[in-house]
Amino acid sequence: MNKIRKSLSDYKGLCWIALALLVVPMFGSYFFDDMFSTVSGIFSDSSLLQLGWGQDEYGKYTSGYSVLCIFGGLVLCGMLLDKWGVRITGSIFVGLMTAGAAMVTWAITAGLPAKTSLNIAYAGCMIFGLGSEIAGVAVTRSIAKWFKDKSMALAMGLQLAIARLGTAAAFLLSPMLIQEKTCGEIYTLAETARPAFVGLALLLLGSIFWAIFVAMDARADRGGRLAEGEGLAGSEQSSEDQFRFRDIGKVLGNGNWWLIALLCVFFYSSIIAFKKFTGAILVPRFGVSAVAASFMATILPFSTVVFAPLFGLMVDKKGHGTRWMLLGAVLALCAHLIVGFAPSGNAATGYAAMILLGFSYSLVPAALWPSVPKIVPEKVLGTAFSLIYWVQNLGLWAFKRFAGHIMAPVSEGGDALAGIHNVELMFTAVCIAALAITLQLVRASRRAPELKLDKPNS
Repeated sequence: MNKIRKSLSDYKGLCWIALALLVVPMFGSYFFDDMFSTVSGIFSDSSLLQLGWGQDEYGKYTSGYSVLCIFGGLVLCGMLLDKWGVRITGSIFVGLMTAGAAMVTWAITAGLPAKTSLNIAYAGCMIFGLGSEIAGVAVTRSIAKWFKDKSMALAMGLQLAIARLGTAAAFLLSPMLIQEKTCGEIYTLAETARPAFVGLALLLLGSIFWAIFVAMDARADRGGRLAEGEGLAGSEQSSEDQFRFRDIGKVLGNGNWWLIALLCVFFYSSIIAFKKFTGAILVPRFGVSAVAASFMATILPFSTVVFAPLFGLMVDKKGHGTRWMLLGAVLALCAHLIVGFAPSGNAATGYAAMILLGFSYSLVPAALWPSVPKIVPEKVLGTAFSLIYWVQNLGLWAFKRFAGHIMAPVSEGGDALAGIHNVELMFTAVCIAALAITLQLVRASRRAPELKLDKPNS
């Protein structure tokens, strides 16, 4: 494997081309996942939606993303990723991601009864979610391979930033694709499905770019090995570095890995579960229109476009990763306190909260993800990432469902502000848990500096 690293480090220009290819399927994934976030208000009254879904049904649909991930899919597929390599495993799950999106799109447009369409879309979202998560692990694993010991945090920050442009595009385009109706008008199936068609087209394009990367990655491996006289036909791992199932214990027995995994659960739940209900929360909370709320919400992804690469570069050069995670956790807590408890009807307050949450959404991942290769052996890196995503998806599934249940009375004519207040109490508690875990990571890095969690990456 050391010979592969040497050969890949010679492809200095190609590594950035590889990164450009890798971000396209993730862009499409983020768009499709967030296509209803800023128009989630349409689910507040199921009688005005031909699809027939309310907030509880919408909450169930979004939670489907994590179901297969939770029930063993991520763990098994992460092991397959280390055993078969990113090219084979990644190709399978990029395909599943696209197939699941196609299934959701069909369910929305088929004109089926509400319960039937929900069940089919739920199943499609499960397939899409598993495909998306494993594809994300494959992308992260590929970046770690191509950028070993050189600007890894910057590369991961750029991948994250461009992928989240997919979220930004969904936030901005969806209110234009599903235009706000006057009181009493019904949203047709065709109107509701417009964002899904756009997302599916992006995923098909991403599949093509992934295929180009696979060919490029295989050629780089073959070229490097044959130049060394090995003639191994481009398999991705040498025998001494091949994954074995007993290596899982090396991950699960690592206390610092558990801290990072639990931080992912609570930190990402405080943002990703929140994003699914931004339209339903921001519009009544700050007295803005759906279009204004979509612009407010786009601060989250757009801030990462600018700051995630900068923070990644900062971590590469300066280190102190756990400190930046701590600062990000504090900012997330402050943002949810503002959303939940600041005076109502003030749009400027909403923008301030989204700015703080955007900084948090850039800081924590920029320091967190490059920390994983520092604490686990490289041959189990795919398993380590997938297990983190598995634990994370447990939290995402639970908190999306909780949020949907808490917001459900709003679609039944209940007090919108009371529902928002209650859901923000939940998100505040989640942020406090993330902050407590981050403090444990800071202590761990001080007790054991040899872990290099706070050391620069280059």
